[in-house]
Amino acid sequence: MTTIAQRVAQIQQQIPSHTQLIAVSKYATVSQIEAAYAGGVQHFGEARIQETKLKQEQLTHLEGVQWHLIGHLQSNKVKAALQQFQWIHSVDRLSLANEINRLMPVTGSTAKLLFQVKLADDPDKFGWERNELLAHLPELAALSHVYANVVGLMTILPLGLDAGQRQAVFMAVADFAQELRDLGWPQIRELSMGMSKDYPEAVSAGATLIRVGNQIFQVGSDH
Repeated sequence: MTTIAQRVAQIQQQIPSHTQLIAVSKYATVSQIEAAYAGGVQHFGEARIQETKLKQEQLTHLEGVQWHLIGHLQSNKVKAALQQFQWIHSVDRLSLANEINRLMPVTGSTAKLLFQVKLADDPDKFGWERNELLAHLPELAALSHVYANVVGLMTILPLGLDAGQRQAVFMAVADFAQELRDLGWPQIRELSMGMSKDYPEAVSAGATLIRVGNQIFQVGSDH
């Protein structure tokens, strides 16, 4: 039976050095997070503000840890999210971007932001559809704190796609990032895509951040 550190090492061997592994720890215990950290992980993905805070309070001895919010963010939780997370992957609507822009200077946050996009039809997932994000680019560009801190795109695939379909969606996200760079957003370089079951396809499409939970901790899911 493999250990958490061994499973981390197996994943690290399969991905290029420029791709950052985020261990999705939302179903993991504090001791499991400590084991992943001992195995070399410094980036952890969480989905719930309060649960993350409880873990963070018990893990202050782990130096250099970066916390990534990968779950849906409600507007009334923005202040707490900015105080607790170094990365927010789920900026998925204009009203949320407005609230983040308002509260970034209040909290002193320099969190890295990603627009969550939905390029394959899926009523169960949040995210900007392509034309929707393009239509709101002028308003988003006027949000100075958001514009200064956005670094990339994030996506979560619909369930039930085969390997070829997954690859096609990941490639579409990479192409969309290039389109946005050409439209005056040169800072959009990060691609957060790929989870336990599909990160190889994501990496081959250019993922710079992969979110892997179940394959490391063998609990819950990566969403």
